[in-house]
Amino acid sequence: MKIRYEAISTDTARSLQNGDPDAYGNLPERAVSDGSRIPCRHCLKLVDEGDEYLIVAHRPFGNLQPYSETGPIFLHADFCERAAADAKLPDMLDSPAYLVRGYDAGERIIYGTGQVVPTADIGTYAGALLKDDKVEFVHVRSAENNCFQCRVERD
Repeated sequence: MKIRYEAISTDTARSLQNGDPDAYGNLPERAVSDGSRIPCRHCLKLVDEGDEYLIVAHRPFGNLQPYSETGPIFLHADFCERAAADAKLPDMLDSPAYLVRGYDAGERIIYGTGQVVPTADIGTYAGALLKDDKVEFVHVRSAENNCFQCRVERD
């Protein structure tokens, strides 16, 4: 199964980078990277040490329903280019493992699909999930904190 990794939309990123409220109606918080793992969900790269970034509440779903999880994400404070939607594992995914989980067309979790997967195996597992017609898309999330990292779709 051919897959592609999808970053958050440029419209969403620009809105937040321009100071618009986040999913909870709060203004984006600004911080300066200390060089630790600060993954931008728009360019799918790590924020360099000394660069400013935003901390915002993000809901990567179009509909409000019980499974529409909202959580913190980071974005470069300055405009960055959206990552190309392709099959290459994003550079920012450099932890040992991630939670990978399938969702249906109604944006609801498909029970039994969520697994903590070694980083090198994300593409294989996401592709296997997407072979099932019930799975509309897949999320890659932090295995430790459940934070949204990126979306995976059929290519």
